[in-house]
Amino acid sequence: MANSVPTIQQEMLTAVGADTIEELFAQIPKDHRLARPLDLPPALSERELRRHVVEMLAKNQTTEQNLSFLGAGIWQHHVPAAVDEIVRRNEWLTSIFGEPSSDHGRNQAWFEFCSQLGELINLDLVGLPVRSWGTAAGHAIRMAARLTARNEVVLVRAIDPERLSVIRNYCEPPEMANHIAIRLVDYDPATGLIDMNDLRAAVSEQTAAVYFEVPSYLGVIEHQAAAIAVIARAAGAETIVGVDPISLGVLAAPADYGADIVVGTIQPLGVHLHAGGGVGGFIASRDEPRYAEEYPTLFISISETLKPGEYGFGLGLFHQSSYGLRDKGNDWTGHSVYMWAIAATAYMAMMGPQGFSEVGKLILQRTHHAAQLLSEIDGVRVTFPSGFFKEFVVNFDGTGKTVAEINRALRTEGIFGGKDLSGEFPELGESALYCVTEIHTLSDIERLAGALKEVAAK
Repeated sequence: MANSVPTIQQEMLTAVGADTIEELFAQIPKDHRLARPLDLPPALSERELRRHVVEMLAKNQTTEQNLSFLGAGIWQHHVPAAVDEIVRRNEWLTSIFGEPSSDHGRNQAWFEFCSQLGELINLDLVGLPVRSWGTAAGHAIRMAARLTARNEVVLVRAIDPERLSVIRNYCEPPEMANHIAIRLVDYDPATGLIDMNDLRAAVSEQTAAVYFEVPSYLGVIEHQAAAIAVIARAAGAETIVGVDPISLGVLAAPADYGADIVVGTIQPLGVHLHAGGGVGGFIASRDEPRYAEEYPTLFISISETLKPGEYGFGLGLFHQSSYGLRDKGNDWTGHSVYMWAIAATAYMAMMGPQGFSEVGKLILQRTHHAAQLLSEIDGVRVTFPSGFFKEFVVNFDGTGKTVAEINRALRTEGIFGGKDLSGEFPELGESALYCVTEIHTLSDIERLAGALKEVAAK
């Protein structure tokens, strides 16, 4: 490396006013610094190293090689080849925010993303995407706290633990000035729906927002949503609804049953499964100044130009973001996941309203068909048998086996079983969250049922 040349290193040290490189790390305690040579294994040649890495990667088992019924936050949906082709175009793939090379259609693509997503969720104001569903929910809760000048949020306990962890981070520790207290509301063990009595007891004059999801983490469609929004509104709190947008071809948009702010994931909208990536979240609301002024995200605006029929695109309300105000912004926006906005734009344009309706109906039909087949197996029970979308809870207590044992047996058959819930929700017993999407054929579902029947009988 050029900067490792001693003379260049000395020039840089002189420029910053340091005598030695060690001075640059003075803030790191000495007992945290390695004072001996790093004990690395013998160096491999490039050919040997490549072979070693390929051999290690060959041990991985993927959803391409196996039949997968995993979901719980990242789902396997069909991604049209055209979406991949558009995302891989040079003007998207190599774009860097703020550079002229990134402006070849970037703003228009972002505008189309916000416009199409706004139509899907029936709201007019949509910000550019953030890192994840949990991030979007955390931002929305902080927005509600600023809007109401209150410091509590009510959440249903049937929520993705990882998402809840992210939300807790955004609500900050009790020692922090902007701490938001979280009150968890229980769910009905018979239906999976929110316990309305517990909700009424939890909501108070300190509640900034009530947050719930449709469908819930456990796949249950919360048909009490309108009543929940009424309870929140009566207390002067905001109603925040988390949603999987792929469901909106068959389920009502959250705004239709009283949501003030809507958040959710964009991963089902044309984004592949990625190890450690592929996630993204959105925030949307009514197009009112009181909401717009609290967004942490960037907005894309459209305007006519001097030339008739020509339009220009630009960033709106830039000043209130962390790009404009740095540490004084509403919240830190960061790099975000703008590449996935391009993928989602292409996906939504290709699907259209009819496409969302068709895929939603297909998922509903196949999910309930799978639940019916599994419930016919001795010792297997579907915990919440009515009103679910894409995911459902399967209990294996009657088999005498743990979910871990069942999933190990399924892997030998080339099947990834459902997400093990026994540690996160012990009250559900030995239960797993199974996911069925449009990529699962009827024969896939029958293969799962046959394999589970054999495993349960052993």
